[in-house]
Amino acid sequence: MAPQPAPRPARPGEQDWLADYDPRAFTPVAVTVDIVALTLRSNRLHVLLVERAEPPYQGYLALPGGFVRAGQEGLDQAAARELAEETGLDAAALRRVHLEQLGSYGSPDRDPRMHIVSVAYLAFAPDLPDPQAGGDAASAAWTPVAGPRGGGSGDRVRLPGAPPEPGEPPVLAFDHDQVLADALDRASAKLEYTPLATAFLEPEFTVPELRAVYEEIWGEQLHAGNFHRKVLSVPGFVVATGRTSSRSGTRGGPRPRLYRAGGARLLQPALLRPERE
Repeated sequence: MAPQPAPRPARPGEQDWLADYDPRAFTPVAVTVDIVALTLRSNRLHVLLVERAEPPYQGYLALPGGFVRAGQEGLDQAAARELAEETGLDAAALRRVHLEQLGSYGSPDRDPRMHIVSVAYLAFAPDLPDPQAGGDAASAAWTPVAGPRGGGSGDRVRLPGAPPEPGEPPVLAFDHDQVLADALDRASAKLEYTPLATAFLEPEFTVPELRAVYEEIWGEQLHAGNFHRKVLSVPGFVVATGRTSSRSGTRGGPRPRLYRAGGARLLQPALLRPERE
């Protein structure tokens, strides 16, 4: 964890004012971080969920997270710590994770304990390890993501507005169903304009593997040839390594070429979803 900077000194003339300042004059508000950790496992999009071992929402599924350690860490450090505690990732592995702030959730009634503001984070990485429950979690597991963004079938998390199926897990604790929905919307949109899809893959990958990321998150099949041409037409999106995959192509064809992420921060032209082209 990166060291925190020392507190800023008081401005000239403010020492006496600070000495008389009483923070208890204000109703306390706590700050937490919640992590929407997404990964592909067996080519399916999964989210990390924990089962809460203690009230509130004991027994409910929830996103991993926890309270920010006041005076000890910033938001980014708290998010990285919580992610490491739930996944067992060490510092070196964490550097491979794409971690970005999603948004803030501060409704006064979102937590029955007190007014708690949560700052949610999105985390993406390829094939993250099996999680380990920590803190107030009874268990932790990678769960296939529900809704039209994820392909395939099987038990899935219910998103807001989706009717429950027999045996379906309960609505997520707190407002985490909305946080998850917002995270999936963010991921779907960012795949169009940024090279985010490469964060789900190993450092070297094939174009079919890259296409599988788009298909799983967007929830629709893409034309292989058109996708290949579009990817290679975007400057700086992917860079050829000069090597080929150890596995043969489909139907016994030649082994596909290996690529790595390029230096582009934005995709120009964008890879728009078929319904938006």
